[in-house]
Parts: sequence; structure tokens; C-alpha cells
Amino acid sequence: MATSVPMSQTTTLHATDEEAPHFHVGRVSVPFGSTMHKEAGGESPSVSQPWQKYPGKGTHEDPYVVDWDIGDAENPYNWSRTRKWAITAQLATSTFTVSFCSSCYSGGLTSMSKELHMSQVLAILGVSLYVLGFGLGPLLFAPLGELYGRRIVFVITGSIFTLFHLGGALGHNAATILVTRLFAGTFGSAPLTNAGGALSDMWIPRERGFASSLYSTAPWMGPVLGPIVGGWVSETRLGWRFSFWIMFIVSALNALACIFITPETFGPVLLRRRARKLMKASGGDVVYTSRHDLNRSQTLASILKRDMGRPFYFLVTEPIVLLLSIYIAIAYATLYAFFAAFPIVFQEHRGFSAGQGGLAFLGIGVGNLIGLSLAPIATRWYWRAMDRNNGQTIPEARLYLPMIGGITLPISLFWFAWTSDPPIPWIVPVLAGIPFGFACAIIMQGLTQYLMDAYGIYCASAIASTVVTRSVVAAVFPVISSPMYARLGDAWACSIFAFLAAACMPVPYVFYKYGPWVRGKSTFALHDDAPPQARTEPPSRGEVDKKDDSTTTEKPVRQDQV
Repeated sequence: MATSVPMSQTTTLHATDEEAPHFHVGRVSVPFGSTMHKEAGGESPSVSQPWQKYPGKGTHEDPYVVDWDIGDAENPYNWSRTRKWAITAQLATSTFTVSFCSSCYSGGLTSMSKELHMSQVLAILGVSLYVLGFGLGPLLFAPLGELYGRRIVFVITGSIFTLFHLGGALGHNAATILVTRLFAGTFGSAPLTNAGGALSDMWIPRERGFASSLYSTAPWMGPVLGPIVGGWVSETRLGWRFSFWIMFIVSALNALACIFITPETFGPVLLRRRARKLMKASGGDVVYTSRHDLNRSQTLASILKRDMGRPFYFLVTEPIVLLLSIYIAIAYATLYAFFAAFPIVFQEHRGFSAGQGGLAFLGIGVGNLIGLSLAPIATRWYWRAMDRNNGQTIPEARLYLPMIGGITLPISLFWFAWTSDPPIPWIVPVLAGIPFGFACAIIMQGLTQYLMDAYGIYCASAIASTVVTRSVVAAVFPVISSPMYARLGDAWACSIFAFLAAACMPVPYVFYKYGPWVRGKSTFALHDDAPPQARTEPPSRGEVDKKDDSTTTEKPVRQDQV
């Protein structure tokens, strides 16, 4: 099956009489006659050898432009599938860990409130502040990842995130716990946006379906398991503080896994490092630059100014990002509203213990797993859509499952709303969690993949827009849930969330029909009339060579030709 290879995997092999040939030291292309070449014992190349040559003259005005070679082993797209899946699993685990810690706290709210003399609203604020941190962190960590690399951001933020759990484990007043929860959520937020970018660094759109589904589902599975663990732990002699020790242990193990498993994946940073290595090897006499850094400021101030504002700019100027952010926020925030609603429905009104109340979330967990199991089917639908379009990327083919989820979500919420009160058996509202978890999983999977395909190199900013929006809304919903349930009753309070979900139901259908037209009007989104390679990756060495050498007439390389 023929599909276009990302242009980052294509190149032009040519050398002119005026341009010195290159040779390979390890996996780095080095100009013949350079210091690195002499130190490596390089000799004159054979005339018949097809040497590589970076375009440019090696001066400050016209530097050599460093790009990937065909089959370049350092290009994340060319890593082995085993390595890519190991990294994907670790990234999904990171996302799961930070979301698990958001809700594990809620299992011990009752006992913590009694010991520290906190009101119910103040205790729930620990969930809201943590989730609010999810919206603050990406504004800083996404641009830092672009400048310094994704790995160093994961390692540093993951380590700091681990330490802030000690605030809850050792703190003896509400202020300490609430402040450390805010900082824990902020430093734990890096995987929520940067992990999605890391997946797009390694997997081409045709291959990333199941990988991105794991990443998208993890933020839903973590909050489901958290109350179960926290609820049972709070009932034991260990007490509610041991929940924080569990968060500390899980976070520490995840940070160690990140250090040993996850390398740098961001192509522009890897090419930038290669350019610096080549400049150092030449003694500074020859100037190299990454193709991503041409005519581009790389100071921290300029990157922060550009990238911190881009998620908000997208929310204002990109209808796709705005509407999908609202839809994801409603679904995501409803889950966090349940952290306040489930104790009312099951513990106050039905007499469940904290541990039993946590088990009520199992229905949502089962639904999430069912939704995740549909990822291979969604991938096959996507492949068929690409085949009908000559192997080209079709972002709207990611919307099949969200269209199903759009119908299922309000149905599940109305089901839960009007079966919450006794004497209806407790199993009935618990079973309503299955279609709710299923709907949330497939909505999140499909819409995240749609943003990745539609915005390409800007997908991190698009995803950051959804993270900021959903985090702000999810921070508000738990706080207002208790007063809503007290004033409106269980049925009508949950029905409010169901009506919001029903209002969002048409969104995936609208973009399935009109998405190509909307993308065609966007400055940042993928246009259907873009060249084949540009539909998967940004311009690469092949295009740079075309601009610098008018004699080059290479054709796009296809998968079946590699």
C-alpha cells in the first residue's frame, strides 16, 4: 500500500564541483576536509561514492543547512518499532500518573476534612487547584520543550512534581496542602501537552492511531482509579496521608522510568544539536544551522512570547480549536464534577463507605477500556479513508468515533441523573458510568488525533489550547457541584451536565462535513491542496535543496520505493 513518506525522511543526493563532499562519522554527515574528518582519519572519497552535501556555503550569511538523511538512524521516525512503543508506553504512563494523583486525593476528603477542620468546599478545592495547574504549566513547558528539548522538561518537571506530594503527606494545615497541590498540578502538567507532541515526533499519521489513543485515554483512566485507591486507603489504619505517600511513590517510579526510557524526540532540537556538534568539530570555522532555525530567533524570551500566547490566539482565531476545546472541556470537567457528586449520591444518600464509594467509578473505567479497544477499528477506518484519497492525510477521518461518542455522552448522563436517587438500585447509576466512560474515551481519542493531523507542527499549541480550556473548566465544576446538588437535587444537577453535552453533540458532525473548508481558511491548519509531504511533516532537506540547487528534480519518495 503506497503512502507518502514525511519529507523529513527524504533528501537529495548530489554534489557539485564547487561544494566539498561529505562523509559519515558514526551517523553524522561531516564535510570532507573538516577537523572532524581529519581527526577521524578520513581520506579522499572515491569519485563513484554518492557523498552527501548540506546546502549552503558554511558562512554566517549562508550557513550549511542541516537536515535528516534518508534512513537516518537518529531521526525518530526511523527508530525501531520496539523502541517507539517503549517510549509511547512510558509517555502514556506519565499522563496516567499525573491524572491518577488528581483524584487519589479525593478518596480521603472526609477524614482529612475532620482532622484539619476544613469545610467540604475547601477540601474539594484541593482537586480544583491541582487541575488548574494543568492549565498553567503547559503555557511554560511547551515553549521550553521547543527550546531545550522534550526530555529535559519531562525529567525536571517530573522530579519536582514528585517532591510536591510531600506537602500533603507531611503538612498539618489546609494552606500547606492546597498550595502544594497547585504546584504539583502545575509541574505534573508537562506530559499532557508535550507527550502528544512527542508521539507526533515518532509516528507518522498513518501509524499513530493506537499510540495516540493510549495517550488520550490515560487522562481518563487515572481519575477513575484514584478514588478507588484513595477511598480504601483512607479507611485503613494508614489514614488519608498514606494516599499522598502512594502518589509520591508512583510519581517517583514514573520519573525514574522517564530518565531511563524516554530520549529526546523533538526533531528540531536533535537537528540543532547536530549542527552545534558539526560547528564544534570544525573548530568554529564552518557555520551550520538546523533547517528549523533559518531566519528564526531562538532566544528564550522570543519563544516564550510567541508560544505562550499561541494557545490563546488559537482559541480566538481557529474555530476548530475553539469548538473542540469547549467539547473536550465539558466532557473532562463532568468527570471531575463526579468527584464531588459521587460522594453525595453514593455515600450520603445510599450509605456507602469511602472505599465503596470509590468502587462506583469502576463503571467509568470499564467504559474507558471499551473505548480504547475500538482504537484498532478506528485506525482501519482511517486507513481506508487515506486509500480513497491516494494515501493522503484526511484529518476528518478521525471523527468517526467522536460522532458516536457525541450521541452516547448525553444519554449516559441523563441515565445517571434520573437513576441516582433511591429506591432505584445502586447498580443502575453505576452501570450508567460505562457508556459515559466509553463516550469520553472515544471523544478524547478522536478529537486529539484530529488536532494532531489538522495542525501538524502546531499540534502542540492546538492541544495546549484544549488543555488550558478543559483545566479551567474542570477546576470550576467540582467546586460548584456540591451547591448544585444541594439546591437542585441529584437528578436535575446532573441533568445540567447532560444538557451541556447535548449542546456539544453536533460539533464532530459539523467538522466532518465542513472541516476541509474551515481548514482551508486557516493560516496554521493543513490545507487539502498542500503537497503530499507537507501534509505529514514540515518542509525538510529535500525542499531546501530544491531552493538552493535549481538543477535538482527529485520526486517524492513513496513508502513502497524505500
